[in-house]
Amino acid sequence: MTDWAHLYADRSKRMGASEIRELLKLLDQPDMISFAGGIPDPALFPADAFKQAFEDLFSDGGHQTALQYSVSEGYKPLRDWIAGQMAAIGVPCSAENIIITSGAQQAVDYLGKLFLSAGDTALVGWPTYLGALQAFNAYEPAYQRLDPFANMSAQAYRETAAAAGGAVKFAYTSADFANPTGETLTLDARNGILDLAGDLDIAVIEDAAYQSLRFDGEALPPLMALDIARCGDIEATRTIYCGSFSKTLSPGLRLGWVCAATPVIQKLVLIKQASDLNSSTLNQMVMAKVAMSCFEEQVTRIRKVYSERRDHMLAALERHMPAGVTWGRPEGGMFLWLQLPEAMDAGALMEQSVTSAKVAFVPGHAFFADGSGQNCMRLNFTSCGPDRIEEGIARLGRLIAERMPWAA
Repeated sequence: MTDWAHLYADRSKRMGASEIRELLKLLDQPDMISFAGGIPDPALFPADAFKQAFEDLFSDGGHQTALQYSVSEGYKPLRDWIAGQMAAIGVPCSAENIIITSGAQQAVDYLGKLFLSAGDTALVGWPTYLGALQAFNAYEPAYQRLDPFANMSAQAYRETAAAAGGAVKFAYTSADFANPTGETLTLDARNGILDLAGDLDIAVIEDAAYQSLRFDGEALPPLMALDIARCGDIEATRTIYCGSFSKTLSPGLRLGWVCAATPVIQKLVLIKQASDLNSSTLNQMVMAKVAMSCFEEQVTRIRKVYSERRDHMLAALERHMPAGVTWGRPEGGMFLWLQLPEAMDAGALMEQSVTSAKVAFVPGHAFFADGSGQNCMRLNFTSCGPDRIEEGIARLGRLIAERMPWAA
C-alpha cells in the first residue's frame, strides 16, 4: 500500500479533527441528549418559505440561471440585500464590498489563506472559536492572546511575533455572544481592539455569526461600524466583517459573506475562483428570496424560542449543578460556558458522560490555541427543548457531583 504520510505537506501535521464534528455523530443515538454542536433547531427553519422559493424559481424560468455557473463575487440581488442589512447596523456599503462564501467558515479559511504566511502571528481569544483555529492552523501561524482588558503593548506583540519567525497580521474576535463563551465585548473593549490594531497596523477579523441572536440587553455597534465612525468610509477601514445565514435561516444551504474594503474583496474573489469558482447559485437565489420575504420575522421568532431555552438551561444549572461549578449568563447566541474546579478534566468527563449519562458536550480545551482550559466545557442550548434540557442537565450534574475532587 502507498505510504501517504511522506507525501503530505508539512502543514498537514497541524490539521486535526474537530471534536465538535465528531460529537455530532452521536446525534443519531436516540437516547443521547446533545448539548455539543452549535446547531439551530430544525423545527424552527422557515421550511415553507424555502419550499415556495424553490417552486417559484423553477416555475418562472429562473432555474436556468440557478443551475448555471455564476460570478465568484456572488448573486447580486443577495449582495444588495446584505449591503442593506449592513447599513442598518452602521456599516454603509455597496454590493462591491460583499463576497458570498460557502458559510462563514469558508470566509475564515480564506482570510487565513490571504493574510498568514508560515510563522506569522494571529491574535485570538483565549478561548476562541475552534473552527477558526482549525482554519488558521493550515497556514502555520503562531498565536498570541487577544485580551481586550489586558493586552500587551504593540511593541511587545511585535517582538514576540518576530521571535516566532513572522509578523502580527490580524486580530480575530467575535464581539457578540462569542463561541464558545457566550460573552459580549463592551464598547470599551471593542474600541481597545481597534486601538491595538491601529498601533500594530493589522487587520481585524470580526466573526459576527451570532450578532442577530440578541435576546436582551442593549445592542452595541459592530467593530466595523466603530471603525467607519473613526475613518469615515468603509474603504478606509481595517475591519473585515464575516456574516452567516446559518444561525438565522438555514445552515444547510451553506451561505455566508464577507464585508470589507474593495481591495480585500478583490483578493478574496481570486481565492474563490481558485477554490470552488462560486458558491451554489441555486442556493444563493433561493436564500435571496427567503431573506427578502421573512428574515426579520424569522429572527424575531427564533430569538423568542432560544431566549426561553437559555433561561431553561440557566434555571436547570441552578437546580442541578454542585457547588464549585460556575457559568455566565449570555445576552444572546447559542452557548453557555461552564468552569469546573481546577482539578477536573472536562475531556475525561465527556468520555464518561457520553457512555454512562448519555449527555454530550464539548470539552473546553478544544477552544484554546495552547490546549489549556481542561476544566471548562461548552453547552449549546438551542437544539433541545425544555424537557430534554432539564433531563440532560440533571444527568450531567449528577455525574459532575460524583467526580468532584472532594467526592472521592
